[in-house]
Amino acid sequence: MKFSADCEPKSTPFASIVQQVRRHVGKALFGVEAPSPNYRGKVRDVFFKNHELIIVTTDRISAFDVVLGAIPFKGSLLTEQAIFWLNKSQSIIDNHLIERLDDQVMRCRKALPFRVEMVVRGYLAGSLLREPVHTRGSRYGLRLDASIDAYEKLPEPIVTPTTKADIGEHDLPISLKEIVDSGLMSKRHLDQVVDASIALFKQGSAFSKEQGLLLVDTKYEFGLCDDKVILIDEIHTADSSRYWIADSYEDCLREQKAPQMLDKERLRDTLLKKGYDGTQVATMPKLDDEMSLDLAAHYWQLTETLLGRTFKPSLEDASVRVSNCLFAALPQR
Repeated sequence: MKFSADCEPKSTPFASIVQQVRRHVGKALFGVEAPSPNYRGKVRDVFFKNHELIIVTTDRISAFDVVLGAIPFKGSLLTEQAIFWLNKSQSIIDNHLIERLDDQVMRCRKALPFRVEMVVRGYLAGSLLREPVHTRGSRYGLRLDASIDAYEKLPEPIVTPTTKADIGEHDLPISLKEIVDSGLMSKRHLDQVVDASIALFKQGSAFSKEQGLLLVDTKYEFGLCDDKVILIDEIHTADSSRYWIADSYEDCLREQKAPQMLDKERLRDTLLKKGYDGTQVATMPKLDDEMSLDLAAHYWQLTETLLGRTFKPSLEDASVRVSNCLFAALPQR
């Protein structure tokens, strides 16, 4: 596979990023073995500590809700992005972050999570684009203009929620009305969450555009902490969002090509081209070294482009470093 920069990074030359990542292919942190986590998600290993959570963002990567492998530095890169946005978004809504303990470990307030993910979209892309034209958006209780072309900007951001499925199951589209009717969230809390989601998306879009990127869509998760709605999990990361390169967007649109991307959609796109869409879980391919390298390099590039600063990864053995951090942070078991 030939690697090339999709846009000019702010700091580290792309060739240097590829070189550094290549030396660490095969050394990614798939999961924490000691101490053992209380909960293991698709990407995060979570430890309970009284009214707090110690969250490890591992290097695991999933697509279509299936874990396919791990890529170097991914947990550190995602944590770098999430910390930046959690701090930046506090003017809109409070969040669960207390402090960062390690490159890929966060100490957070424990909240009762809503079993719904709020997906906000600014462009016609992803799963919404793959829906039949004349029923597009109906699963979310929406009616979209059938004349909107692929990858075109929507008149206004829209909210397309999904259920929050357990590991091994798929998140499912749901409408705002169904969320309330099914008891997943009260109308009062849902109104707060929708307003916050739109405000977060607008803030993220404006800042990303200043950095030469388009925030295409993203997902937010919320929970209750002391009966107050707060933002939890990650925000505006390469795992939870689509980012396109602004400078090339109009040209790609004119040429009817998919915009250049710097996020996990690279993996989904590769799988779709090979005929995998998540319905064939038993035969989903494992991540090979070249795709792992491609994703890690572009996650790195996105981090530096978006945050406007050089990413300096820890070169220590991640499993040892993270385990030491956890043993220091957690009570003796």
